[in-house]
This record gives sequence, structure tokens and C-alpha cells, in this order.
Amino acid sequence: MSSVAFKPFTGLRRSSAIPTTTTTILSKPVIKFHVSASKTSPKLSNRNLRVAVIGGGPAGGAAAETLAKGGIETFLIERKLDNCKPCGGAIPLCMVGEFNLPLDIIDRKVTKMKMISPSNIAVDIGQTLKPHEYIGMVRREVLDAYLRDRAKENGANVINGLFLKMDIPKRWDEPYVLHYTEYDGKKGAMGAKVTMEVDAVIGADGANSRVAKAINAGDYDYAIAFQERIKIPDDKMVYYENLAEMYVGDDVSPDFYGWVFPKCDHVAVGTGTVTHKSDIKKFQLATRNRAKDKILGGKIIRVEAHPIPEHPRPRRLSGRVALVGDAAGYVTKCSGEGIYFASKSGRMCAEAIVEGSQNGKKMVDEGDLRKYLEKWDKTYWPTYKVLDVLQKVFYRSNPAREAFVEMCADEYVQKMTFDSYLYKTVAPGNPLEDLKLAVNTIGSLVRANALRKEMEKLNV
Repeated sequence: MSSVAFKPFTGLRRSSAIPTTTTTILSKPVIKFHVSASKTSPKLSNRNLRVAVIGGGPAGGAAAETLAKGGIETFLIERKLDNCKPCGGAIPLCMVGEFNLPLDIIDRKVTKMKMISPSNIAVDIGQTLKPHEYIGMVRREVLDAYLRDRAKENGANVINGLFLKMDIPKRWDEPYVLHYTEYDGKKGAMGAKVTMEVDAVIGADGANSRVAKAINAGDYDYAIAFQERIKIPDDKMVYYENLAEMYVGDDVSPDFYGWVFPKCDHVAVGTGTVTHKSDIKKFQLATRNRAKDKILGGKIIRVEAHPIPEHPRPRRLSGRVALVGDAAGYVTKCSGEGIYFASKSGRMCAEAIVEGSQNGKKMVDEGDLRKYLEKWDKTYWPTYKVLDVLQKVFYRSNPAREAFVEMCADEYVQKMTFDSYLYKTVAPGNPLEDLKLAVNTIGSLVRANALRKEMEKLNV
């Protein structure tokens, strides 16, 4: 279990969310939002608001599309346009509808899951899913490219470039000056040094965010995610057609889980850890060994590793610069989910800028961007807190993990879990069932504690 306790979101001012409406104009789609620009914000002369989005993952792509649709002059800077981030690639059903994702970018529709305990007891999960419900499995190189391309189609300028640094303005009406290396094929592999002036910046550049460093956003603890893409024989792939596996145990990770997730023609096998990063390859080998009979004859076609944030940064906003996605620290405990929250935060931040600027006609200030943080924290803080508690309780020892897997066999637990995951809400429970669940959970933990004591005796 991570030694880092959940850190509440900072910079939070509670207020009710601002209602929005959308108007579509046939000639050119422009998003119309409730106007909330500061009365002191000046109108821009002979140009629209300029915003740079640094990073072209789900957060950056969603932000750039929303900005461009909303009348903002938008620049999206991404170094690796073919990037394959090591990521399980699971997305909730609600994301497909909210972000209007085409079904052909979804490799697999997972309707069955196996949760496998340290002693290899497997519990089947998914019996409560309705016929139309599923967990989508995507490859990041496919999803990210699609969101960037859609942003470009809506007017965003997509730049193949490496962000280096930015000059922070001394006055409220001065621009941010970005420094980056542009790779347009004209200057060879070294690229060309370029500067750009913008009015606001969205940092969507991941766990190692340079934008975060530029605004002194502070550090956070992070996990290392390690993943191998393995091409397995066709007869083995049939088993994983609509099935994902999650392994828990000290052997695969002391504070997370191992996974086998199906992709288009291969499986992604991986694990992660915060507390024992130097042992990540050992944990990966253990994950492979736990699944060895089902992936026998497979060939590793890609190896990937990447840092994953464990909690939000101390600061996510400074002036006219805001952080979203992994750069802000929006990855959940327990499940390690980040794709949906990255996309959602990018969109919400962009919506706040569009609203505050009156569709790009006025300058924005920190107050306009802060509305994104207020809305985000009010909407998603309960989800992050619940998952943090679950990780603290059930990932601390093998006996506790056995209790967790045992609890996952309960149909009510499965329904509550899937409803919360698929639709991104903390699902309301049934009081009687909640009471039964509490009793069963306590019973599982008591048995787990007794098992732990017996194991300690054997180790003496």
C-alpha cells in the first residue's frame, strides 16, 4: 500500500456549477456557453483569444477540440504524434457517448472480468451488466490520434513539437511566451527553435509536465506502470475475446494490481507500483507467470513503461495557466484509471476558458480558469476519496486482498462497482443491502486478519 495518504484538492472554492447550453450553427459549429467573463476583462481588438495546449493525449485532444469549437485560436503542441503510452486502455461506457467516440476505435468490448486472488482463487465479475453495457478497450495510439485529428478538423493548429519552457508575464495583460522545438521536416531531425505568444496555457503534458514545473505546481508521488504487449496464438486469444483479468498479490505488486487486458490482436500484460519501483520487472515477471497457461506461446511485440501520478498536485492553477489530466494528477487510486478523467478535465478546463472569454472575444483571468477547478472538485472528489479508502483497506496485505476478492463475488458489490465505473458517479445504495455489505466486509476482514496472524506464525 502506498505510504502517501490522499491529499484533498487544493485551491478549492465551493460554488454551484454554472449551467451551459449548446447552440449549433450550420455553417460552422460554435459552442455557446453561459457568459461569465470578469467585468474587468477587456475585449480583444482584431483577434480572438489565443490558447496553447501542451500535450496531445486525451486531455490535450479534448481541450483543443472544445477550444477550437468555441471560437478560440488554438495551438496543440505534441512531440510524439505516434506515441503509444503504456496504459491498460480501459474506458467507461459513458465516455463513448459523452465524447462521441466511433465504435471502430474500440478494440474490445469487455463484458466479463476475472479478479484473481493471491492464492489464485478467481471470481467472475460482470453478471450484473445489462446487454448494452461494456468496458471499452482501446490502444492509446489510436484514441489519442483520433482526438487530435478531430480537434484539427474543428480548427485547432496541431504542431509536432517539443515544449521547452515558457516566460511568465509580469503584467496581467502581457502574453505567455512559449519556447519549443518544431519538427516539421524542414530542419531535419534536430528541428527548429520557435517561440509563440499566447494568452493562456493548458498543461496536458503528463506526469513529467514541464508546464507544471514552469508554474511551480509542486511534486507528487507516482507509480511506475510497466506493460508488455503480447501476441498470443489465435486459440488463446479466443479466451480473451471479451474478458479482462486482474491479479492481486504481493508477488505482482505490493500496492497495486497486475492485469491482462485484450486488444485488437494481442493482449496487454502489465503491473504497477509506487513503493517498490526498482522491483517493477520482478512484478511484471510474476504477472506473466500467473497468466502463463493462458498466454503460452505468446511473443512480446512491445515493452512500455511510464510514470502514473498518485494524487493531485499541490497547485493546479496559476494565473492563466491550468493543469489537466496526468499533469494535474487525475488518476484514481485502487483502479489506476486516468483516460476518462484526463479527457473530462481537458474539456471542462476548455469550457471554462470559452465561457470566460465570451467565445474568444475577451481576455480571461485566473478567476475564469478557477471555475474549472471548482466544478471538477465538486463533481469528482467523492469518487477519488472512495477509491483511496478502498486501496488503503484492501491493498495492504495478501489476506486483505483475499478478503477483497471474496467481497467481489457479491452481486450487489458488482452492481454498485460497475454502475459507478461505467457512468462515473458514486452510485447510491440500498440501505438494507449496504448493511449486509458492511457485515460481510467486516467478516471478510476478520477472516483476513486471522489468516495474516497464522501466516506470521509460520514465518517465525
